[in-house]
Amino acid sequence: MSESVSVCMATYNGAGYLREQLDSILAELRPEDEVVIVDDASTDGTVALLETYRDARVTVHRNPQNLGYVKTFERALTLADRDVVFLSDQDDEWVPGRRDLLVNALRDRSIAAGDLVLLPDDSPLRSPLTGRPWHLAPLPSGGSLANELRLLAGDAPYYGCAMALRREAKELILPFPDFLVESHDLWIATVGNTARELAHVPSPVLRRRLHEANASAPRPRGLRKALQSRWMLLRAWREATRRIAAVRRATGSAA
Repeated sequence: MSESVSVCMATYNGAGYLREQLDSILAELRPEDEVVIVDDASTDGTVALLETYRDARVTVHRNPQNLGYVKTFERALTLADRDVVFLSDQDDEWVPGRRDLLVNALRDRSIAAGDLVLLPDDSPLRSPLTGRPWHLAPLPSGGSLANELRLLAGDAPYYGCAMALRREAKELILPFPDFLVESHDLWIATVGNTARELAHVPSPVLRRRLHEANASAPRPRGLRKALQSRWMLLRAWREATRRIAAVRRATGSAA
């Protein structure tokens, strides 16, 4: 049976690249799919641009005040109700075939992440630690301690814009932890890895656009911010472990 898809997009002052992104998304979707857009109190022409779309699959919700991208994505995820949920930024382009690649990866896993390439020439994303092309390594077991350590070290290329999850996974992912002020994508990857429910798609699912207004910085951060981020991810790992154990106790599932 065909599975329907919700695309969750957070927008904020993104009129410059939004049309290219949304057009690439709609070209991939089927009539039963939806695009849930939550605008985070934009002050430019973002909402006006979105209102030009006369497509029943697109719904736009507006935050009454700016909440930041983490809370905005959280709201979008709560509104999504299709079988599979995709995350989407406002300024990239989907690769043709992305929908099927990620849906197929979720046949036996609840969370999937794919590789990405960079606009405009499809050059590889490079590791901020080594400078080498940055790819997701095979993960046949759905997760491992080694993979979590790579994630904590900042050497795992998990980007929300290249991720998808089954609707049931929202039980573990939502609500986002109160301490999560950035990196919702790393939280989702941590949950998937800890639950052994994470699939890697070893081919590009997105063409990413780098520019100064990206929510995730393209350059390495200072030592203090890096350490704060690592501490937050350690807390995320502990919280993921707690939630997974609670669900398994409630359902009688094996650890």
